[in-house]
Amino acid sequence: MSTTELTAANFEQTVADNDIVLVDFWAAWCGPCRMFAPVFEEASNNHPDVVFGKVDTEAQRELAAAARIMSIPTLMVFREGILVYAQPGAMPAPALEELIGAVRSADMDAVRAEMAEMATQDSGSAE
Repeated sequence: MSTTELTAANFEQTVADNDIVLVDFWAAWCGPCRMFAPVFEEASNNHPDVVFGKVDTEAQRELAAAARIMSIPTLMVFREGILVYAQPGAMPAPALEELIGAVRSADMDAVRAEMAEMATQDSGSAE
């Protein structure tokens, strides 16, 4: 499977409709982005059950701003619609493979419980 271009029009639906979505925020002028692109593309071929999306931060400025992208490349990973990873910087292939494995094996019930606990703490500290 190849990568999918994500835009403001299809981003939320793509994340909502797929179990695992990796999103590469990039720009054509960015050297590290160009170095990471073939690594990302190769991983997309190795994991046909995972959606690999790319957001051109120049063409999708509003989407990049909404995602609070401060530097590129930035990789975000969603599992079951939940952001489970967000980190700037190019990643070597072995590290990307390790990340994909970790996301696949994540206990999403535990992730949701942790998020609920954090939300409870946040609302408690606001009082």
